Amino acid sequence: MQFDRHRKLRSSATMRNMVRETHLRKEDLIYPIFVVEKDDVKKEIKSLPGVYQISLNLLHEEIKEAYELGIRGLMFFGVPNEKDDVGTGAYHNHGVIQEATRISKSLYDDMLVVADTCLCEYTDHGHCGVIDPDKKDVDNDKSLDLLVKTAVSQVEAGADIIAPSNMMDGFVATIRKGLDEAGYEYVPIMSYGIKYASSFFGPFRDAAESTPSFGDRKTYQMDPANRLEAFRELESDLKEGCDMMIVKPALSYLDIIRDVRNRTNVPVVAYNVSGEYSMTKAAALNGWIDEEKVVMEQMISMKRAGADMIITYFAKDICRYLNQ
Repeated sequence: MQFDRHRKLRSSATMRNMVRETHLRKEDLIYPIFVVEKDDVKKEIKSLPGVYQISLNLLHEEIKEAYELGIRGLMFFGVPNEKDDVGTGAYHNHGVIQEATRISKSLYDDMLVVADTCLCEYTDHGHCGVIDPDKKDVDNDKSLDLLVKTAVSQVEAGADIIAPSNMMDGFVATIRKGLDEAGYEYVPIMSYGIKYASSFFGPFRDAAESTPSFGDRKTYQMDPANRLEAFRELESDLKEGCDMMIVKPALSYLDIIRDVRNRTNVPVVAYNVSGEYSMTKAAALNGWIDEEKVVMEQMISMKRAGADMIITYFAKDICRYLNQ
């Protein structure tokens, strides 16, 4: 009887390692950090076990630990002391992300800083732009000017990559033009252009203190039921000058990551979001799963789907796993 013997290539750990198709490296990871302006704060986020709000004066300890583990990419999210209706803290020269970037660069010049470019953490209403009082919704075009100011101030502070997460129409083109006019034509844009209005963002909003005070973000973030819409967003952002494309969230959108990978040659970034992290952590803390094995399987699934990089709160844990 003739049949194929596929088990020949699974006969030992050495054999399996030799024929493995997908690999995860420390260089693939970007580690998000929540930075607060208040002094002497290292507060664990209840819905994100093992993740902290960290004050600027303690930030060097967190950056040093990440660097020594082998992480070379950080993404900062700011929690300012004061907020207003136009998100002034986002584009202030000494805003919390700007200061966090300066601290990182003073410690390690080769640590890449990815700046989250949005207004939601800095507005008193929690939305990602300026509110049109008549429509009770974000005014797209008025918000673009402030996003350009934010991006330029972040680069002036030392940010290596601008990652706009606001989902305004035309945000890539407008920020690209603003950076070029400011003399930063070589700074890449990592677009959050495929960002779904997901229920998996809840713990992040606790951490960043950015829950909208009214309504939701469904008029500017994508419907989770839509696939073809992602292609339209991708096409627009590539045409407008994005250099890397984020798909957010990751685990429930692996099909979208694969679609994007098949349609572009720019680097694809999977954002392993807060709710995905929290579910895994909760199950592990209850002893229901083997955390290391599940986390590594999740990361490999993102890589196999086509992601070149992964933004994940598990970054430090993953580096420890890889060190073993």
